[in-house]
Amino acid sequence: MTNRRPNIIFIVADDLGYADLGCYGGRDPISPHLDRLAAGGLRLTEGYANSSVCSPTRFALITGRYQYRLRGGAEEPVSSKSRGDARLGLPPAHPTFPSLLLASGYRTALIGKWHLGFPPLYGPLSSGYQEYFGPMGGGVDYFTHCDPNGIQDLWSGHEISPQPGYLTDLLSDRAVDYVERMAGGSQPFLLSLHYTAPHWPWESRDDEALAADLSGNLFHLHGGNVHTYRRMISHMDEGIGALIAALERHDSLHDTLIVFTSDNGGERFSDNWPLVGGKMDLTEGGIRVPWIAHWPAVIAAGAVSTQHCQTMDWSATVLDAAGVAADPDYPLDGVSLLPVLRDPGIHIDRPLYWRMTHRGQRAYRSGAWKYLRVDGNDYLFNLDADARERANLGSRDSERLKRMRSEWEHWNATLPPIPEDAKATVGYSIKDMPSR
Repeated sequence: MTNRRPNIIFIVADDLGYADLGCYGGRDPISPHLDRLAAGGLRLTEGYANSSVCSPTRFALITGRYQYRLRGGAEEPVSSKSRGDARLGLPPAHPTFPSLLLASGYRTALIGKWHLGFPPLYGPLSSGYQEYFGPMGGGVDYFTHCDPNGIQDLWSGHEISPQPGYLTDLLSDRAVDYVERMAGGSQPFLLSLHYTAPHWPWESRDDEALAADLSGNLFHLHGGNVHTYRRMISHMDEGIGALIAALERHDSLHDTLIVFTSDNGGERFSDNWPLVGGKMDLTEGGIRVPWIAHWPAVIAAGAVSTQHCQTMDWSATVLDAAGVAADPDYPLDGVSLLPVLRDPGIHIDRPLYWRMTHRGQRAYRSGAWKYLRVDGNDYLFNLDADARERANLGSRDSERLKRMRSEWEHWNATLPPIPEDAKATVGYSIKDMPSR
């Protein structure tokens, strides 16, 4: 144990499947550094994202609260069409876990995807980060760093900053530079490292020559393939390995809490086995994601936990680990998992809820049981016995289904209703890419 406040590195992949990594059963050895991180720390097997799409999960992550409490969190998700829209973004006045850490003496930086509204109304520097480098929007080309509409979307601070390079490598290099500057200093630091990999367009580092032939616009290559997708994960993993090496050079790995996850379930080329569904679904494949926590000062190596958790729980955990209280005017919905980090045998009773405008979806997990509604149809699953959600037990256990539906509706009534102008939104996925 240590009395030192930990450095915190929160790494988020984009559209990573549950079983893409070796430590989660991946078929190919594409993630050796993340696998070693898991072997040296804690791997959670039943952890979830707050949403099955990008920006709503990010609202929950940065606030530690259900994304539905903010207007922007009702969109699925905030897209380039929201530029200049005062409704769709993270209000600068809202406390965030970076702003709370900053106020308590942490240095803070976000390197990577923001996706919570566009400047000048919104941005990382207005919400608790002292430094920022990355794209503000959703999907960008890995070489031109333009969005699907051809708009440049690589920023340094709140200024557009075009520069050459494969985006995953640029983010990794900036993250290593930040650790080199901050590690060993008198102040602890928070580094949020939000990769765009392996989100489309599916481009690996090896596609640079092809990108040049196509004037850098690989958005037109819709098809992609699983081999490119896995190379993208490998490139991300290499960058995380370089980050770990930087911490080791500065003798800072021991006192650094590293958390790794994905913002939602995988998409076209992802491996979600044994789960069904994917991005935009509230079936398990759309919301159950990898969760790795590494902190040698506190977490024993080789730990595995079945603790149920959502993204916002980790915001609460980070604040707890740093000894920082939430703003009393914005109480957290997330639950601190610090006791689980210290003793993976502990299990905190943690009900989990979701709602989506897309297909009228809702979900609620309590213990082994999950209530799900899709397209007006209700389902009841025992996930301990049926992780693939194949046996609808709603008619066999109608009282449990009725009770869980009522509990979901009671929870939903405590939140702002879905705005009428958000109900027509659809998910931000491969279908949003421009046609040839």
